Amino acid sequence: MSAKRTPIYLDYAASTPLDLRVLKAMQPYLKECFGNPSSIHQLGQTARRAIDEARLKCVTLLGAFSVHEIIFTGSGTESCNAAVFGAAFGRKKPGDSPGHLVVSAIEHPAVLEPARFLRDNFGFDLTEVLPDSEGIVHPEAVEAALRPDTVLISVMLVNNEVGTIQPVKEIAKLARERGILMHTDACQAPGFVDLNMEELGVDLLSLNGSKIYGPKGVGLLYIREGVKITPFIHGGGQEFRMRGGTESAALIVGFTKALELVLKDAKKEAARLGKIRGILMKELLKIPGVTVNGSLVHRSENNLNLHIPDHLGETLVMRLDLEGLAASSGSACSSGKTEPSHVLLAMGQDKQRALESLRLTLGRPTTKAEIEKAVNLVRKVLL
Repeated sequence: MSAKRTPIYLDYAASTPLDLRVLKAMQPYLKECFGNPSSIHQLGQTARRAIDEARLKCVTLLGAFSVHEIIFTGSGTESCNAAVFGAAFGRKKPGDSPGHLVVSAIEHPAVLEPARFLRDNFGFDLTEVLPDSEGIVHPEAVEAALRPDTVLISVMLVNNEVGTIQPVKEIAKLARERGILMHTDACQAPGFVDLNMEELGVDLLSLNGSKIYGPKGVGLLYIREGVKITPFIHGGGQEFRMRGGTESAALIVGFTKALELVLKDAKKEAARLGKIRGILMKELLKIPGVTVNGSLVHRSENNLNLHIPDHLGETLVMRLDLEGLAASSGSACSSGKTEPSHVLLAMGQDKQRALESLRLTLGRPTTKAEIEKAVNLVRKVLL
């Protein structure tokens, strides 16, 4: 039985639909071109050429230097884990103390959890840098946390909950001056922030196909030329011996096509989304007590995160879903226990306020008509 389609979808930060142009690009490698890319026969080499061409295309799209800098992975989470673990272990020499990691307190769990795992199980020191009340992680705060034994800094480019755009370029400059590796989780950034690797200046960068209208189950890890990190999946030596396992030509081709499309009209689409996001915000702020979480200046154009007093975010999301609106909350429900958003807590909000949040994120299919309907549905639930 197929799931009932939600009439209005405003949860694009969680997942995006597969672009039909991406599906078309993938189809040959889901059907007749099914060979193993490591095989030397014609079917295998057809798949290998597709992967090689996709990798070269990603070099161009990201302003990278070499195909060796592009590693295809299974997800954004895998890319982040690979960067954190790989950098930490890659910088550690036998007999040395483990070293020190610096991450922002508003990172996605894909960064926070491996960093804490290294602290709890391998003796690394960890500093979690707090943002200001608008959700911005300032370079000065990162600089104050650095030590002579700091081996890695990780600050996300665009926050997945409140959409704040971080000054990663400035933080990367601090890292480079001190010989510290710099990673950024950029999964929410394509289409909203320039991803030229040379200008951004990071050593490691993570992307995710499911956030850019590409297929789920594929991501990318950029590793700057000359940066040494430990391999994260040992096996057949694929992905320049960084990630063993048979590559999926279909997923890699799909990811690359999705990235190409999302970057092609990025400025025009961001401006369009910003305009209708403005309509959504203006109308919802008319509801008594509703305020915006996070900066309105340094923010991706598709994100609106609201504090709605006296309404638990998780409950509100369920009520809206029943009315035909898919949204999300800043809080996460785990094992039946509702927890406040770690992002909003780090921004200085108390537990109750952090539980009372609603995230609405717009995407390529979002129309002004949908936004007008969404406003009415939120009003219906709240008033």
